[in-house]
This record gives sequence, structure tokens and C-alpha cells, in this order.
Amino acid sequence: MSAPSSSEKMSPTELRATIGLASVYGLRMFGLFIILPVFAFYAEDLPGGNNYTLVGIALGAYGLTQAVLQIPFGWLSDRIGRKPVIYMGLILFAIGSLVAAVAVDIYWVILGRIIQGAGAISAAVMALAADLTREEHRTKAMATIGMTIGTVFAVSLIAAPILSRWIGVPGIFAMTGVLALLAMVVVKKIIPDPQISRFHSDTEASAASFGSVLRNTQLLRLNYGIFALHATLMALWLVVPLTLRQAGLVADDHWQIYLPVLLLSIILIIPAIIYAEKKSKLKSVFIAAIALLLGGQILLAITSESIGGTAIALLIFFTAFNLLEASLPSLISKIAPVGAKGTAIGIYSSTQFLGAFAGAATGGYLFGVYGSGALYAFCGLLLTIWLIFAITMRAPAAVRSKMYSVQEMDSNQSKELSLQLAAVPGVHEALVLVNERVAYLKVDMKGFDEEEVVKLLGGENINGISQ
Repeated sequence: MSAPSSSEKMSPTELRATIGLASVYGLRMFGLFIILPVFAFYAEDLPGGNNYTLVGIALGAYGLTQAVLQIPFGWLSDRIGRKPVIYMGLILFAIGSLVAAVAVDIYWVILGRIIQGAGAISAAVMALAADLTREEHRTKAMATIGMTIGTVFAVSLIAAPILSRWIGVPGIFAMTGVLALLAMVVVKKIIPDPQISRFHSDTEASAASFGSVLRNTQLLRLNYGIFALHATLMALWLVVPLTLRQAGLVADDHWQIYLPVLLLSIILIIPAIIYAEKKSKLKSVFIAAIALLLGGQILLAITSESIGGTAIALLIFFTAFNLLEASLPSLISKIAPVGAKGTAIGIYSSTQFLGAFAGAATGGYLFGVYGSGALYAFCGLLLTIWLIFAITMRAPAAVRSKMYSVQEMDSNQSKELSLQLAAVPGVHEALVLVNERVAYLKVDMKGFDEEEVVKLLGGENINGISQ
């Protein structure tokens, strides 16, 4: 018997859960991103805002608490429930937003941003999405939530200058605090309560898997990459808005640069993504994107007096940035040990937020003490090291992760079944987890014998989905 098609539609409950969780996640990320294009201007009028080290810390402070608390909050959600942790995180985010809104100096803004980041609900949101979706639809749910981040980032860059003109940065902080409270209503009224809440290796971090993930040098290269990518992004937000203003474009009109740049960059990466996956050229495209990113930030440094030159440099930078943001999770999935994908993604995500903090704080110090040239040199060094790491990394196998629900069995049966599945043509790795009643496989789709897998798993009520 063949496996049911993964194209079967989500149930109304799954669809409601996915859309609801994506909106909650998106509202929170909107609150973190929205001040990036306008904060450098706002800080100029704040007591202490002439200290660019403090400005950088204020910009990236959320990343430090987010990095530290994200995985522990995920573990806490396993113990006390997903929704209580999400409520707690949204309350913290709302408090942080309101503290920043009424800040009288840069130090209060820093405190507000620290509290915002302490509302680290990412892992709990992903775990709740896994609880509320069947295995054959989980990838679609996670992809929907993931796409929300990119969409929200683009919207925030365009909306920030307009909102800043209408309600000011304190008003933006207050608005995001109110949105966080409204998100709690969405969690309560729209998102269903899970009938069963359990650990999911594909979405949650496991302490037992930390060692294998942290010893994997290929994953460490990718973790450094996301650190460097977001460190560079945050550092550049300290100078790019000022550069555009110095070149003659008033702050209220910066959206006229950001909007076409972001739209064009999204269009330009589509052929590259298709080529990388269809032709199994992920490493080549990945290296080219890092080189393009490095070139874009170098061009930003040398075209600072030209609006047109800065716009072209931003287009190059964001085309590469968006391509790398799309490629890195795929690489993590291909390289992570089977059954430890959630741990790999958890560490990767925490490293991303740590990079945001380190880039903003270090960039602020360098910009304030040595000028923009030192900041660009710092970013160039981070990206050059990443380029070297990428060139010397092993090309990832052309595999996909697949997940199947399995029947109840004991640990000895699961070990035997794991060995049998690993011997099926096209299967690179296989692991059956009794507690989750799931089989995780890494397969080469060209030579994969799925019918044999279905037979081994019992042939009935078997659900498989590519990830």
C-alpha cells in the first residue's frame, strides 16, 4: 500500500492553528524589526543617544535575552504547557515595549529592549504548531510561520519611516506593545488547545542531542554564518539610514528606497533557489551569495555619498541576504543528524539572535569611536571568514528529510526497524523514536524506494511527508 498523498488539505483546525500562530509570531517579530530603519534618528534626541555604543546596545539588546531564553522557554513549555509560556512571553514583550515607549533616556530604551527579547516564544510557538498539525502537514505549517518572518521584515522596513512620521518612535513602541496584548487574544480565541502535547525532535531542542550537534563542524560553519549574517545586518542599520540622509534623502522618504529594493531582491532570488535545489548546486549558490553579500557591503562603504549608488548596493546586499536566509535552514536540515533537527535549528536560531546583539553593540562602538570605515571593515572581516568557511565546507548530500507516523512498539523493535529502514535503497539515515511514534529518514529522492518503507512500517495508516 502506498503512502497517502501529502497534498491532502489541512483540516480546518490545522489551518486555523497555522494562520493563528503565524500571525502571533509575525506580530512579535514586527515589534522587534520595526525600529531598525528609524532608531538611529530617534536616538539623536535622547539623553545618552550621542554614545553610539549605547545606541548599538539598545538596537540589539533584544537579541541577547532572546538567545539565552529561547531554548529554555521551549523546555518550559514541555512542562507547563505551550500556551502559558506564550502568554508569559507576550506579556514580557508588551511590558518591554511600553518601557521603551516611555523611556526618558537611552538606558531605559535598553531596558525595554532587554525585556522585549525576554519574551522568547519562538520555540514554544513551533512546538505548539507541531502539537496541532499531523506529520504530513507539519512542514507546511512550519514553512508558513517561517515565511512570516521575511514578510514582516520587509513590511517593517517600509512602514517604519511612515509610522515614525505619524506617531514617532515612542508611538511605535507603544503600538507594538498593544499588538502583543492583542496577540494574546488570538492565542486564546483562535488557536486551538492541543489534545496531546509531547516532545517533537523535528521542532524542539533536546539536551541529549546537544553534544552531537555542537561537535558537527559542518553545522558549526552554518551557525557562524547566521551569526555573521545578522551581526552585519544589525551593524549596518547604524549607518545606512544616516548615509541616506547625508546623501540628501530625508528620513520620511527612505521607504522609497527600501520598497523597490526589497521587492526586486525577492524576485531575483527565485531563479537561484530553483537552480540550487533542482540541480543540487546548493553549495555553489551558497558561496556565490556570501560573495555577493560581501560585495554589497563593500559597495555600501564606497557609495555613501550617492543615493543611487547606495540603492544599488542595498539591492545587491538584500538579494544575497534573502537568498542566504532561505538557504541556511535547508542546509541545516540536510546536515543535521537524523532525529536532532530540532536541536540543530534551536542552536542555529539562538546563534542568530546572539549575532544580532553582537553586531549592533560592536558596530555601535566602532562607529562611535573610529567612524563608519571601522564598522564596514568589521562587517567585511566577518563575511570574509564566512566565505572561507563556506568554500571549505563539504557539499551537502542531495537529500530530503521524511517523517512517518509509526505504530506502537518497544525500544528493541524500534532499533530493529531503524536498521531495516536504513537498508532501504535511497535511505541515508533512519531513526525510529518510540515516544514520538515517528520514523525520521534522510533520503535521496531519486533512488528512494518508498513502497518498501511503507511495507516495513506496516502498510496501513502510514503518513509520509518530505521536509
